[in-house]
Amino acid sequence: MDYRKFLGKVESAVLPYFGGACVDAPSRRLRVSTPPTPGWWRFEVQGRTATAREPAVPEGLDGLPLVRGHLWGARLVREGAVAETVLLLPDEEPPRFSPVRARRWHDGSLVFEALEFEGEAEGSARRVLEEGRTLAEVKAVPSSLRAAFGYAVLEGASRALGIRFSPAEVRGQVLSVAEGGHPAAEARLRALAIERDAHVRSVEARLVELETQRRREEEAAQLQTELARMRSHPRHVEWQAQGLTRVERVLASAGARMLDSRRLGNQRLEVTFSFMDERFITIVEVGTLQVVDAGICLAGADREVTLESLPSVIREAIRNDVLVITRHA
Repeated sequence: MDYRKFLGKVESAVLPYFGGACVDAPSRRLRVSTPPTPGWWRFEVQGRTATAREPAVPEGLDGLPLVRGHLWGARLVREGAVAETVLLLPDEEPPRFSPVRARRWHDGSLVFEALEFEGEAEGSARRVLEEGRTLAEVKAVPSSLRAAFGYAVLEGASRALGIRFSPAEVRGQVLSVAEGGHPAAEARLRALAIERDAHVRSVEARLVELETQRRREEEAAQLQTELARMRSHPRHVEWQAQGLTRVERVLASAGARMLDSRRLGNQRLEVTFSFMDERFITIVEVGTLQVVDAGICLAGADREVTLESLPSVIREAIRNDVLVITRHA
């Protein structure tokens, strides 16, 4: 008797592996039996399990959405000054500001396809950056290159000042930084630091208010009541059995992806997730997924948001160029 028919059909597929426990095929997500190093691999696929067999030449990129832009580190800067991580770059680091062609893979990630031919603008941008000048005097510079230049100037100022930034926090000002140079970058980063400090002071003032009005004791009593209710309710058993499935589902429905989690005291959970190619750390209540600390500046309105609605709030902040990330790993 041929028992192979009971084991399922075995197929071969060339796919990009970006890391983690899964790999995405055109029509489905597969579990990787033994994770290889990131890169293009020929996988043996049986059921919903993929096993890496050997490195492979990229396949299946033709027909996928094409994205063009200029490199800033490991990010491709495209129209609208959007700086998005591009995966599987060549082992030999491309020159700064290289024009790049990438494809939008089936899971939404950008995967490197090829370097494109340079014009005079890329070389000029590199020289101007090395000499500490601005792009104000350079003509015929594509918008994506101009934005990549601005991000590079901000990066240098960030190292000098010790003020971190995410591309989404400075996207609205990156072109003016390219024109204004280091002083404009410093001004933007200092303003960002002031906004973060203001948020910290707001949180501290709130804590003082809670202390003086004995709200901490009231909140503790409410949490104890909620904990007792949860323990007597079947959903508590479901949470223990299913772990973080609900959190993953809520984030996935909002277009985000959970990266990590950590249980805190007082029935709270620290959730780390990615959204719009940025990383966020949020604290929520376990039972309701109500936000306690959004990890972004919400002017003290964190508790008016749930984990399900938080990604849409972040998207709106990015669109309006008002995003300020307050929690970094």
